[in-house]
Amino acid sequence: MKEDGKLRKTYQFKRVYNHGNSVADRILVLYSLANNKSQRRIGYSVSKKIGKAVTRNRVKRLFREVYRHNNSQLVSGTDIVLIARKPIVDASYHQIENSFNKLCHKAKIVKE
Repeated sequence: MKEDGKLRKTYQFKRVYNHGNSVADRILVLYSLANNKSQRRIGYSVSKKIGKAVTRNRVKRLFREVYRHNNSQLVSGTDIVLIARKPIVDASYHQIENSFNKLCHKAKIVKE
């Protein structure tokens, strides 16, 4: 099976939650955990508390776009999970990107 750089299974998310480090701010939470692969994998979690399906899908699209623009700055061999918080509904793309970059620096998963 081809690895595509995404966390999909519940056990993958649970491993990151239980053994990884978390950093958070007002609009999102970032969990990170070193893996034994040379590849970086990412997963997104957007709860029904955020809103209806249209809103949740918009947040996931924003997460994917922020990650796409900034993934070259991140270290490889890391599992990352992004969790949305309620204020993300009113946040702009730039606010989400700034939050993501700040949390990546805080979690020390940015290349030197």
